[in-house]
Amino acid sequence: MAEFEKILRETDTRKRLSVPIRFLRSLPPFKGSHAVTFEATDEKGKAWTFQCSIRKTGQYPKPVLTRGWVAFVKSKKLHVGDKVRFIKRKNRTTAAISYKVRAEKAIKIFSAPFGHARI
Repeated sequence: MAEFEKILRETDTRKRLSVPIRFLRSLPPFKGSHAVTFEATDEKGKAWTFQCSIRKTGQYPKPVLTRGWVAFVKSKKLHVGDKVRFIKRKNRTTAAISYKVRAEKAIKIFSAPFGHARI
């Protein structure tokens, strides 16, 4: 199982989600392309299609989720400070790979961050 989580920043909520380079190993192969599409299921069972893109040139790939990301953010009403988690799972019986995506809203007390709660 591979996963990453991130507390969202302004760019993450408006344009794209920057993902850690280590998560690239968990995605389907890029096969010479600079982008790969994958599907992740949310906590309610809804499937979301995301596209992960990497730089065509440069010293490091700088992966970002683009296609499908903003729609997910709007649907979940995510804001700066909320958290998102992506999880890759492999079925032990069938060896099938699946992805989960989880959104968590920031909990604030007197405007101070206190934690996160699943949506």
